Amino acid sequence: MKHLSGLDATFLHFETPEMPMHVGGLHLLEPPPELKGDFVDLVRAHVRSRLHLAEVLTKKLALMPLEIANPIWVDEPHVDLDYHIRAVQLPKGATLKQLEAYVARLHSGLLDRSRPLWEFYVFTGLKSGQLAFYGKIHHAALDGQGAVALAQALLDATPLARKVPPAPPRSVHSAAPPAKQMLAAALRDTVKQCVRLVKGVPTGVKVAAGLLLPSRDEDGKRQLGWPKGFTMAPRTHLSGNITSQRVFATASFSQAEMAAIGKAFGGTLNDALLCVVGGALRRYLIEHDACPEKSLVAALPVSLRGEGDADMHNQVSMMLLALASQHEDPAKRMRALVKATQALKETVNDVRAVLPTEFPSLGLPWLMSGLASLYGRSHLAEAMPPVANIVVSNVPGPRTGLYLAGARVTATYPISIITHGLALNVTVQTYNGQLDAGVVACRRAMPDIDRFIVFMHEVFESLQRAAENEAAAERKPRRARKPKAA
Repeated sequence: MKHLSGLDATFLHFETPEMPMHVGGLHLLEPPPELKGDFVDLVRAHVRSRLHLAEVLTKKLALMPLEIANPIWVDEPHVDLDYHIRAVQLPKGATLKQLEAYVARLHSGLLDRSRPLWEFYVFTGLKSGQLAFYGKIHHAALDGQGAVALAQALLDATPLARKVPPAPPRSVHSAAPPAKQMLAAALRDTVKQCVRLVKGVPTGVKVAAGLLLPSRDEDGKRQLGWPKGFTMAPRTHLSGNITSQRVFATASFSQAEMAAIGKAFGGTLNDALLCVVGGALRRYLIEHDACPEKSLVAALPVSLRGEGDADMHNQVSMMLLALASQHEDPAKRMRALVKATQALKETVNDVRAVLPTEFPSLGLPWLMSGLASLYGRSHLAEAMPPVANIVVSNVPGPRTGLYLAGARVTATYPISIITHGLALNVTVQTYNGQLDAGVVACRRAMPDIDRFIVFMHEVFESLQRAAENEAAAERKPRRARKPKAA
């Protein structure tokens, strides 16, 4: 009997119609050579042959009696692929923007909890002649790295699908265990988690004390009582309640060029990416006469996975980073970000081992679901100080080109979650030498999401020029000082 972890179940309990808690991805595909028939039939046959490689596709929820504790996963022996994998015929000659709008509508709807928590869609009709594939899976079932593991199960390195081991025999029953057995398992799980938390208290207290030690800011002023790098975010029109409707847009950048920008300033590709996103949001808010003087703050998902861990359940936490958006000059903004991210890495390394993904769940489902509903209905997000202004995530992906049912994947754009108080999310995945960004937002808060994409490209170009100037300055020989006269 496999219980959802405390973190996995949190995504279920906090879900509301306005805040669907699934993640997804849009893939652009080159049709297989000599394609005959409907590509969706090929995809169904391909997924059917790989179901046993990704248990997230064959598991569904079984609720505890009276929802007294977290649900468990049970087998779904008869996965209805006609339901889970659907064909969408776009208007003839459809553009990428029309595809993005359709995907935004699909991403707005909740998944059916009586079935395995995933849906795939195959699109035809694009003007470019390409096919498109959109999938969404509940965040309770996997995180960003889990999605990469799922992709590895479904995708191939060549147009010819690799041979996979046959599926083992499976049970034909999917009913939940008896209530008495489920309750006993919930109690055992609760005791186990309580013991684990108690054992972790000394380490947690030690780490917390280290984070709260007095420090000094850039001006040398003493700071007491705040974790290293912590800062509250300024309020913008993206800080309020959201609706259930989404907008979605995509952007792609050269991985090598983004890494070169980071290197020119002594930083990393991720530093350059954060500078692009922060600069784009700064320009977007300026255009709307709504840019605060204080720096915007990004919430950054942080993976807690150990090396080689391919489990699909959630192992992630969240850290905060000031984006230095108060600086107009891109070079100055980049230098500030490099310094801030280096400090943040030290904090992440300190807390990685003590951040919990498991915790007792007895009685929590009712409480957490009620709080999530109350938070939305009461519009608390519009009254409470915002913690962050945007979520930015960078997920490492495949380094080489991949294929789905014989179709070559040319781009892969991740699509994540927004919440009350955080109406904008930018998630980026590296793929075959490029950075593919999926930008999702609340339609009411950011109806003109295409402007944000324009600003991302503009800031990227300005950073390239700044990086060239930085590199030229480093290459320029310094004049030798003349010796002083005796």
